[in-house]
Amino acid sequence: MSTFRIALANLRFPSTPEESVALAVQAIADAANARAGLICFPECFVPGYRGHAKSVSLPDATFLKYAWSTIAAAAAKAKIGVILGTERVSGNELFASALVINQDGTTAGFQDKVQLAPSEDGLYTPGTERLIFQAGPLTFGIAICHESWRYPETVRWAARRGAQVVFNPYFREREPNGYVPTAFAEAGNSFNEKAMLCRAAENSCYFASVNYASPEVGATSAIANPDGTVLSYQPYGKEGLLVADVDLSAATGLFASRCKYCL
Repeated sequence: MSTFRIALANLRFPSTPEESVALAVQAIADAANARAGLICFPECFVPGYRGHAKSVSLPDATFLKYAWSTIAAAAAKAKIGVILGTERVSGNELFASALVINQDGTTAGFQDKVQLAPSEDGLYTPGTERLIFQAGPLTFGIAICHESWRYPETVRWAARRGAQVVFNPYFREREPNGYVPTAFAEAGNSFNEKAMLCRAAENSCYFASVNYASPEVGATSAIANPDGTVLSYQPYGKEGLLVADVDLSAATGLFASRCKYCL
């Protein structure tokens, strides 16, 4: 068995862009103390996911550059890899993205959200490519929020290229008067948590989803095993790290590799 420890940062929605950086730096230190090799944050954690009645300041490329360098320095100090849900400004375009930072603080690249939700049209620009990343012995991909729930091929693309874990940074709160979950993947809840299990089982890989902590949470942070069972999940609304060891040898990618009509 070859294991790798991952951490999901199930944190509260930051009240300011500055707080998003402070929370990220603290979570990185906490994950390193838990001996994790990689930590993943929710969708657009820096500066906070805009939309859904959330008040987030206007996009600021200067602030983002500061935030990324500060968080990269924290990663290097802690010797841990980071998947940072963040916005990315390029010219007049704004992307929902994930910045991947290596354990030495260098930048591995950005995975932009390629498949936007209809509610994000006019807010974000869709990305154009998918990437595979490495953290020590771990090969991983990233599928952001909606694109993994609605478009299974985004996860399969990574699994077919050797990803043992596909990370899913997302933001989701339940609708007003919506179902209040108490246990993972309950029948009365939305399809999102069931989709986590499906993405793992149909690709023989781990699927690791990370949401914000909120009293209105409709789906929680969780890690699904390659056979579609639950490895672990975060109690609903409870802020903190979800830390787990994944068995890399179990993530064979078998079912993804047998798909004859996939990219």
